[in-house]
Amino acid sequence: MKKLVLLAALLAALSAQAAVSVRDDDGKTITLPRPAERIISMSPHVTEMLFAAGAGGKLVGAVDYSDYPEAAKAVPRVGSNREVDLERVLSLKPDLIVVWRHGSSERQIEQLRKLGIPLFHSEPRSLDRIPDNVAAMGKLAGTEAAAEATAADLRKRLAAVRAKYAGRPAVRAFYQVWDKPLYTLNGAHIVSDALRLCGGENIFASQKVTAPVVSIEAVLKEDPEAVFSTAEKEQGGAAMWRQFPNLLATKNDNLFTIDGHLLNRAGPRMIQGTEQLCEKLEIARQHRKR
Repeated sequence: MKKLVLLAALLAALSAQAAVSVRDDDGKTITLPRPAERIISMSPHVTEMLFAAGAGGKLVGAVDYSDYPEAAKAVPRVGSNREVDLERVLSLKPDLIVVWRHGSSERQIEQLRKLGIPLFHSEPRSLDRIPDNVAAMGKLAGTEAAAEATAADLRKRLAAVRAKYAGRPAVRAFYQVWDKPLYTLNGAHIVSDALRLCGGENIFASQKVTAPVVSIEAVLKEDPEAVFSTAEKEQGGAAMWRQFPNLLATKNDNLFTIDGHLLNRAGPRMIQGTEQLCEKLEIARQHRKR
């Protein structure tokens, strides 16, 4: 028996030292000589994913607004999405940095690449890629068992939502990220994937820019049946459309507000946000019958 225990311990030790390899959202293969022990997260959604993958204890740095779960608030900061403290990054001696590409990130990602530290690019463009990302991060961190369990649960929840709302009548919707200026998202963004899963249609899906600024007049012209806002305050959110009584969404009382942390971050909680989005769209369908 003692020999079996020693053999198991030896195999576990060897496994911990084995090289790991995954493919990121850029389609690039990331290979580490051994699972990462010191990880830096360059996005709040990445921080959430790492904790969900069982790798929160290996986080040595994160950017501002990495506030979930509660333990994430104690992780040292290395800057923001706009500006990273490279000296701080180097001082933390990471063996993996998980980055997110956004409008102003190219310069800082290039700076990080020059440091010679392996980079994993996380940018899920579909809901199915969220559990895939969690699983990949768990593999890179050597917490594969915990990550696979979380990924399996997320896939199960997604499948349930997809089955529940498959074939539901379409609802044309406007997704409002911010009001000043009036920001929305195009069809390539993961939020549009959530809308599609629920039977919603993004009225600005054809926009070329991922997060375009649109005018009030353009929204009124499209006349959406539902409006979704992720503003935390009532003023400036979906409530602003009450001043336009002829807008279909206003007529039908389909002005909805959802917690932006659940939908604007492509992390594990986005599955919960999608469930809420689907429920609101179902309410909009019910309002047709009044």
